[in-house]
Amino acid sequence: MFLRAIGRPLLAKVKQTTGIVGLDVVPNARAVLIDLYSKTLKEIQAVPEDEGYRKAVESFTRQRLNVCKEEEDWEMIEKRLGCGQVEELIEEARDELTLIGKMIEWDPWGVPDDYECEVIENDAPIPKHVPQHRPGPLPEQFYKTLEGLIAESKTEIPAATPSDPQLKE
Repeated sequence: MFLRAIGRPLLAKVKQTTGIVGLDVVPNARAVLIDLYSKTLKEIQAVPEDEGYRKAVESFTRQRLNVCKEEEDWEMIEKRLGCGQVEELIEEARDELTLIGKMIEWDPWGVPDDYECEVIENDAPIPKHVPQHRPGPLPEQFYKTLEGLIAESKTEIPAATPSDPQLKE
């Protein structure tokens, strides 16, 4: 009787399954998350400070790490973060670590200011079975506003006079 009364609450904290095929239960999920989030914060230091990617990763990783440090129970971690099960969070953290390595390798923030990207236009016909996502027609009010702006801009442009410095050579 005593074991039943005490044992049930203890057993309730043990996760039997994630309910997701291929995603096994991690018995020490909190410790794994703390380790992964700490590694992420160390790895992201290689990205320049002013990059949006670094700011975003640092922000959500610090927030998640703080929750993991504050909460002992995996259920409370899941509830406070609201981003799925702890096992899913572990997968996300591993993926983020992999992505950080790729981003450092690709160096997207190292593009020179004068870099110009070549645009390649392809006029090949699209096969009929491929769906085409065309926007719907624009409302009539758009065209009326556009015509008004064009007419207004034509009347605001002053005529060039011989005294203009642009015309003198």
